[in-house]
Amino acid sequence: NPITFVNVLNACASVATMKQVRRIHAYIVDNGFELCNIVGNALIDLYTKFGSMEQACQVFAEMPEHDVISWTALISGYTQHGQGKRALELFQKMQQECVKPNEITFISILKACANLADLEQGKQMHACIVESSFDSCIILC
Repeated sequence: NPITFVNVLNACASVATMKQVRRIHAYIVDNGFELCNIVGNALIDLYTKFGSMEQACQVFAEMPEHDVISWTALISGYTQHGQGKRALELFQKMQQECVKPNEITFISILKACANLADLEQGKQMHACIVESSFDSCIILC
């Protein structure tokens, strides 16, 4: 059941080692759930929490479809690990794929701009936020 795997992966974030995560990932693959969006998104999130961006990207690449959660998990991971430029590149790709960002996506992108001290990019992201009608969202204000 995909929900069971998601719960196991979420629990792993605080108690598992990378070796255990890889074993669970292998079990998921062996049971045919790796292509399920909800499980793939949880794997991306978990790998980014462990700082394994290469593994997170591999899971992302193997997924047949990407939703806003898939994109945001990867963007947030790059931002959290000081790779703001890569996060911004992914955000642009996300837009090219016509996936609409959510509040969490925008928070990660704004943080990436701040980490890069890129005021111009930050202004462009603010305009995108206003255009997307998230400008009144308390989280972003």
